[in-house]
Amino acid sequence: MFFFFDNNEENTFEEIKHIDENGQEYWLARELQEVLEYKEWRNFEKVIDKAKSACLNSENVEKSHFVDVNKMVQGGVADIPVHDIKLTRYACYLIAQNGDPRKETIALAQTYFAVQTRRQELQDQFDQLTEDQRRLAIRGELKEHNKSLVEAAQQAGVETQQDFAVFQNRGYQGLYGGLGQTEIHERKGLKKSQKILDHMGSEELAANLFRATQTDAKLRRDQIQGKDAANQTHYEVGAKVRQTIEELGGTMPEDLPTPEKSIKTLEKEAQKRLEHRTEPDDEQISMDLKSLERK
Repeated sequence: MFFFFDNNEENTFEEIKHIDENGQEYWLARELQEVLEYKEWRNFEKVIDKAKSACLNSENVEKSHFVDVNKMVQGGVADIPVHDIKLTRYACYLIAQNGDPRKETIALAQTYFAVQTRRQELQDQFDQLTEDQRRLAIRGELKEHNKSLVEAAQQAGVETQQDFAVFQNRGYQGLYGGLGQTEIHERKGLKKSQKILDHMGSEELAANLFRATQTDAKLRRDQIQGKDAANQTHYEVGAKVRQTIEELGGTMPEDLPTPEKSIKTLEKEAQKRLEHRTEPDDEQISMDLKSLERK
């Protein structure tokens, strides 16, 4: 559901991305042609025509993804108009899919635009979810990413269960302005058997997901060694996430409300719906299955 895609090919395609007056992103075919290393426009235009056909075959409106435009370029004494095409992300994806597979740049473009297109699809789906559905989705993601974080921490030297408890606590302290697991637990009014992450709203869960994924990535990328260094890395990443929330004018995680229902309760309700198959539609059942698969 959540992608973290940070490499040189992304930077290349990001550099030629434009934003129009309505805040919509787009690319220009002439600039894409250069990045994809097509020397002649006529050859690249053939690829565009194939992409247009693919667009029509997928029952999308071709003209909304490929918009003809003219731009002025210097031509000696006077500027001359040159035909160009305004492309959506989906149009770029289709162009990459229909490009010369022998070109390395085409392979990079296929990866970039496929990931970006899927990312947007998932975001659109996520925006349509209820708060409880969002909580289940993000909590499921967090469970999976925490497994990877444990592995990265172990590789850095966090070995025992006690070591990991300290490591995890340092991440919370960074994100929650010095509050550790015990303080957060008390602040939420939880019983000893209840898990902090099961009593967070989607916004608070998302902040913790970002903390976990970025700590995991930094431990691996910087090849952090030693449990003290790993603990400090987790704290610094948590503090950086907190700083970002503050800069954006967001609510600090410790000040966010605690939901009335826990994740466990939501999962039990989802289980009952699956057993009785009453009321919820196919989309709700699909969401329930996905959340229970992650348990």
